[in-house]
Amino acid sequence: MSFELDPVLRCLESNRSEALARLCDFLRIPSISTDPKHAADVRAAAEWVTADLRSIGFNAAVRVTKGHPMVVATADGPSPDAPRMLFYGHYDVQPADPLELWTSPPFDPQILKGAHGDRIVARGAVDDKGQVMTFLEACRAWRSTHGALPCAVTVFLEGEEESGSPSLEPFLRENAQELKADFCMISDTGMWDIETPAITTRLRGLVYVDVTIHGPTRDLHSGMYGGAVPNPCDVLAGIIASMHDTDRRVTIPGFYDGLTMPSDETLKSWSALPDMEGELLGDIGLSKGYGENGFSLLERVWARPTVEINGMSGGYTGPGAKTVIGAFANAKISCRLVPGQQAVSIEKSLIEYISSRLPEGCRLEWHSHGCNNAICVREESRWLNAAESGLQSVFGRPALRVGSGGSIPAAGMIGSILGMDTLLVGFGLDDDRVHSPNEKFEVRCFVNGARSHAAMLSAFGRLHA
Repeated sequence: MSFELDPVLRCLESNRSEALARLCDFLRIPSISTDPKHAADVRAAAEWVTADLRSIGFNAAVRVTKGHPMVVATADGPSPDAPRMLFYGHYDVQPADPLELWTSPPFDPQILKGAHGDRIVARGAVDDKGQVMTFLEACRAWRSTHGALPCAVTVFLEGEEESGSPSLEPFLRENAQELKADFCMISDTGMWDIETPAITTRLRGLVYVDVTIHGPTRDLHSGMYGGAVPNPCDVLAGIIASMHDTDRRVTIPGFYDGLTMPSDETLKSWSALPDMEGELLGDIGLSKGYGENGFSLLERVWARPTVEINGMSGGYTGPGAKTVIGAFANAKISCRLVPGQQAVSIEKSLIEYISSRLPEGCRLEWHSHGCNNAICVREESRWLNAAESGLQSVFGRPALRVGSGGSIPAAGMIGSILGMDTLLVGFGLDDDRVHSPNEKFEVRCFVNGARSHAAMLSAFGRLHA
């Protein structure tokens, strides 16, 4: 069976206003997964997107987990030998804090003018509700135009991506047969620029831990006890400072074990990309990069691992002076990993590194927020080639194969548990303020994202399972 793409694209264009209205309805739900006060809102978002999938013609259901629910929806292809794709996304969002830095309420989506025309400003606009809806709108247009999709589709959405995905691995293992597909598509990444599509072929893994160093049993007067007892803030700061040498290499034993660098061909292709360093740094108020010596900015972000401190606290942090030695100090530490590194081993080495440097009388308490390995897409994948074909038909130029410094835990789990390739094709821009106040999604990117998914569905449908 052959389906024409052009009528689908015309359907998307004629229904643009309705698509934007649906996205705004989705964005109004404050589905903040990390905050227990919003548990009902997370559930409401799952129910909203399930109802929307049913309206398109999917067999969709909200699936209960020990945490926030999953959404699973299926639709058959036009023939038994049509390939099946698994589309993964998430409907939960980051907290909106600090609220005072938003120019409009974070869950009252606004369509405002920007450098590229209209943009949608709201929490979740690009990460990931807007990108999920680009795919759903493409499916809606195919159904409306032809009454069917060009390939079989399973949609799998989670509600804990922004809070460590604790329910994801057990759900994947328990429902592996139901989620089985020929390949997976994720739209939670970005384009090279607003004119140029990109396929992310490398994605860093993640280890994230909360560590707390405990010292005295209570806060102490820094005059009476200073210099005579271990100060947890000093101890923690010293340990953190020792985690990098003067070349900004990580000093944790075994940290680089198994690491593989990209091929010479890949590195050469990266060096040929337009220079984005000045633009990227200028947008955040910096003029010079900083990191591991001997590597370019792109290599540091796409191909080198890191240890970063995401937050520190301890002692007195209120206004004015209070002379105390705090009873404990806390740090949130993330490690971004690259192909070849083993996340579980890195986490173990990190904890051992901190523990071995504690003075007598201090103790370490720690909590893991997840361990996920990096992924690298096979360059010879026919699904990758089909995606490139679809993107070029929409943008009129080849999609660039790029890396990403971010992490999507699901990508690694889907590969290891379900045993399938994962394509990372997103439509965000570097200035979309992901996880920050005034997060936005360019309407042009939303529109082209839906058009691209429609074209990629067509290209996938021309392949056989």
